[in-house]
Amino acid sequence: MGNILNIINAISEKVMVKEVVGPILVICISILINGVIKNVVHRFFHITKKRLTTKEEKRTITVVSLITNIIKYIIILIDVIIILGIYGIPTTSIIASLGAVGVVLGLALQDTLKDFVSGFFMITENQYRMGDWVDIGNFQGEVINIGLKTTQIRAYTGEVKIISNRTITEVINYNLANSLAIVDVPIPYEEDYEKAEDVLKKLCDHLTNTLEKIKGNVTLLGINEYGNQGLIYRITVDTIPTEHYGVQREIRKQVKKVLDENNIKMGYPQVVVHNGKRI
Repeated sequence: MGNILNIINAISEKVMVKEVVGPILVICISILINGVIKNVVHRFFHITKKRLTTKEEKRTITVVSLITNIIKYIIILIDVIIILGIYGIPTTSIIASLGAVGVVLGLALQDTLKDFVSGFFMITENQYRMGDWVDIGNFQGEVINIGLKTTQIRAYTGEVKIISNRTITEVINYNLANSLAIVDVPIPYEEDYEKAEDVLKKLCDHLTNTLEKIKGNVTLLGINEYGNQGLIYRITVDTIPTEHYGVQREIRKQVKKVLDENNIKMGYPQVVVHNGKRI
């Protein structure tokens, strides 16, 4: 019985020493701190996510994951330094060495670090999102991937361009606002312009109720110019971003159809000849 008590006392003394209890406390406190910070970050972004679209939610999740990972690795690094200090290992020289190594790595990987910093700000500032149609460095296409180091853009013909984030200084984003569909309708000068205008107004009212991917009313602005094809009427309508090309094609189709139904000719380039001379 005495031997058992002696063994228990020896184990208790060993367990209670600083070298065992200290690291355990450091790890437990760090796990607690990391959990609290992670919860705060998730709660902060959860407030704004309720009003976001699916694409914006993906961007938010990316930012949250990035922030929590950075915090986790910082806490791990601090824990290692504290635990080494508990075991009597001098950490001052280690910290100094890490600083020197960090400077060397920073100089060697400065372009990569610039990519990471630029990518972080692109994601957080919402300059563009997955699926946006953009123009970067005279290359136009759809954003198919946004990373911390590179951005990938696919042209409508299928080519994919991979761009380092640090080189992206100016971006034209066609998805941040509605697009504008514009259709010019030439009516010959000899046609009844009042009849043509009335037909086009009725068509615009019809298209407002039937066209998809538009925002607002299809509007006939009136005579936009006197052209060599005749009077040029202009029709406009706001569309969902980047959908104006398809809407324009449908409007042109309907314009041709309704003018034919009302026996109104469309204008075309003409050459007038007087006394055998072209004018």
